[in-house]
Amino acid sequence: MSASRYAYLGPEGTFTEAALRTLPEAATRELVPMVSVPAALDAVRGGEAAAALVPIENSVEGGVTATLDELATGAPLMIYREVLLRIAFALLVRPGTRLSGIKTVTGHPVAQPQVRKWLAAHLPDAQWESAASNADGARLVRDGRYDAAFAGEFAAPTYGLEPLVTDIHDARNAETRFVLAGRPARPAARTGADRTSLVVWLRDDHPGALMELLQEFSARGVNLTWIESRPTGEGMGRYCFSIDCEGHIGDRRVAETLMGLKRTCPNVRFLGSYPRAAAGQDVVPETAVRPGTADADYVAAAEWLARCQDGRA
Repeated sequence: MSASRYAYLGPEGTFTEAALRTLPEAATRELVPMVSVPAALDAVRGGEAAAALVPIENSVEGGVTATLDELATGAPLMIYREVLLRIAFALLVRPGTRLSGIKTVTGHPVAQPQVRKWLAAHLPDAQWESAASNADGARLVRDGRYDAAFAGEFAAPTYGLEPLVTDIHDARNAETRFVLAGRPARPAARTGADRTSLVVWLRDDHPGALMELLQEFSARGVNLTWIESRPTGEGMGRYCFSIDCEGHIGDRRVAETLMGLKRTCPNVRFLGSYPRAAAGQDVVPETAVRPGTADADYVAAAEWLARCQDGRA
């Protein structure tokens, strides 16, 4: 395995590359752009890269399905870091292009819902066509395929384009979450401000099936930060659930939750416990622990049970 290489969703100039460059270790790695999320993750599976950074969730559009499906169904990988990046788009054009001359625009499909209102207000007649990434859209504009692309302003010099309009966003403070995935190993050390990710399959479809799954978390005071269903491909109504919760597998309440899920669900894929991130200079607060769910509470309860079993209660 090439420990000096990190793969990412390319080409050069993507928001994924910008997010990757915020990690201190990126300065000492060879950053390798890949054509798709599956290609980036397969580079890790095949030993061509030590890790890959890919987008997993957007605050406007929701989950990035390519990443969710790859983490759920491909050869196992684990998440070791996450990066939150605030997203604002620029309208990149070839030099000399005016707004009145733009008839076709492009960008990543996840970008479109984030600029839809701006498009309707300023380019109502422009035709949208999706690109593999925002940076790939910029490349296509450079090559004359489209008139304009929505991408990061930082991508303009790479493709010889100009930012005709900057700071475009329908939702202020929109963010995208990226995850750094590698081969399975011991989870990152517990920090007190952690997130645990997993994929859970229901045993069968029956009334209250999802509630039973969620009760494993609520009964132990574990806060869910995200849950999204994805079809399994086995027929209508068959889903798995991508889940994020606060806490670390080293926390007793989280470990007990995972054991409860494993007892009641046919398949649970642990995707890692890792430090929660914040965008920019924001500070990540420590995870709030409800009374009765701290590790010390579990230890005290276990000691009480042992005394009961020994007749010493």
